[in-house]
Amino acid sequence: MAFQSPVVVQSSRAAFPKAVLWLPYVSGGPNEAATKQINETIRLGAQQLVADQGSLDDPRSEMQGFYEVKTNEKDILSLSLYNYAYTGGAHGLTLQKPLTFRVSTGHSYKLSELFKPGSNYVNRLSELVKGQIAARDISTLEPFKSIRADQDYYVADRALVIFFALYELTPYAYGFPYFPISVYEIQDIIDENGPLGPMVQNN
Repeated sequence: MAFQSPVVVQSSRAAFPKAVLWLPYVSGGPNEAATKQINETIRLGAQQLVADQGSLDDPRSEMQGFYEVKTNEKDILSLSLYNYAYTGGAHGLTLQKPLTFRVSTGHSYKLSELFKPGSNYVNRLSELVKGQIAARDISTLEPFKSIRADQDYYVADRALVIFFALYELTPYAYGFPYFPISVYEIQDIIDENGPLGPMVQNN
């Protein structure tokens, strides 16, 4: 695979009453239209998080947005958008939206697109997550059965990181439960043309 430079990710500030959001703005990609599509997808994702948090009518309410870049290499950009809001009650709530792109096309990948068709990736990943829950002695709200077909994920350090929203799997105090899975553990079901394909290669 030909070497491709990482894209440039800069912070863009957006503010409205009771809220300040820091969002990633991408530039320097090989395809201007693709880069524009990536930035539009990020913008829409951040808007969705704001909408999901609900009303800021409470006089004490506040909102903060930020992000983390997880992978920026080999034509793959994987990042997470975060939104923390206090809207009243015992404590605030943080939401996370991960996005994984092919930089040269601007395509945003669902979890199912990382694997070969018919590979039963849901069962395979669920067993790995179940093993980690047991090994790490993680307390779950309900006995864990399976991930969702569209479970949240990002790509980092040659690993697929599956995670769950607050309250989805564990009590609030656990925060986001993360389950890193080495690409080499699932290499046989990875779609080589997807975002995990380049991560298997040692170049």
